[in-house]
Amino acid sequence: MSHSQHPVALRLEQRVGGAARLLATVMALPLVDGIFPAMVLAGTLSDPAGILEVGLLVFGGSATVAVILAEMSGSRRERVETTLAVGVVVLVLAGVEAALAPTIESLLDLAVFERFAALVILAIAAKTASARVGEYLPRPAVIVGLGMVASLDPANAQLVLVPDPTLVLRGLAAAGTGVAFALAVAVTSPWLHDAVDIDRFRFGSAVALGVLGLSVLGLVPDDAPLALAVLGVTTLLAFDPGEIDEEPDGTTTEETAASATADEETDIGPDRAPWL
Repeated sequence: MSHSQHPVALRLEQRVGGAARLLATVMALPLVDGIFPAMVLAGTLSDPAGILEVGLLVFGGSATVAVILAEMSGSRRERVETTLAVGVVVLVLAGVEAALAPTIESLLDLAVFERFAALVILAIAAKTASARVGEYLPRPAVIVGLGMVASLDPANAQLVLVPDPTLVLRGLAAAGTGVAFALAVAVTSPWLHDAVDIDRFRFGSAVALGVLGLSVLGLVPDDAPLALAVLGVTTLLAFDPGEIDEEPDGTTTEETAASATADEETDIGPDRAPWL
């Protein structure tokens, strides 16, 4: 069920040149676009639940799952090695950005910036749910940039030469959670390839991201990890292990699913629901 390539993924893969670079682009995008620093400054890593939410939804979201299952080829070992190599880079960059967070924090009015951080999360959720909706929304980097301009408070600016070790560890833990999730997907990819409905997982991930954004805004209680609960339900609904069982006529449902996917692509074409 998960082996159909989405047009958005194909365009991005052509632009970056290969599935390995595509995975690096997807997992490092929160670091490049400023999404991860925004979440660090918004206080979303203040507890274990927040660390898990950021790790699973931002670094290990539906786009990461789709790249590993639908875009990457080769053996299980090759997928694991590629994912691990990308994960090391992500961990290093996440640690550096978490170390710089106190310096950035001294430049901003966090009460204002947190609202923009929540808007970033909601925008990503909308883009994940629908590419058509995403066409009308600004890029996350633009929202982060506007947030920094609106909340700029240079009067209290100071260069923090000694990073906050607790904050760095939390940042590494969040990135490590995403990398561990990606590695788990790579290890089990031969089975998950035909047991996961990526479109269903993508939409559920978008809902979970939306809940996380609303919690940052204070519109939903943050004392319960609702985003994790939504993600858990999404994972269960996206699984259909029966798809890889053998059919009565001797063919496997893997072959049946491949045939059905080809029919769907013929009937539906490039308007399939996006995952990026």
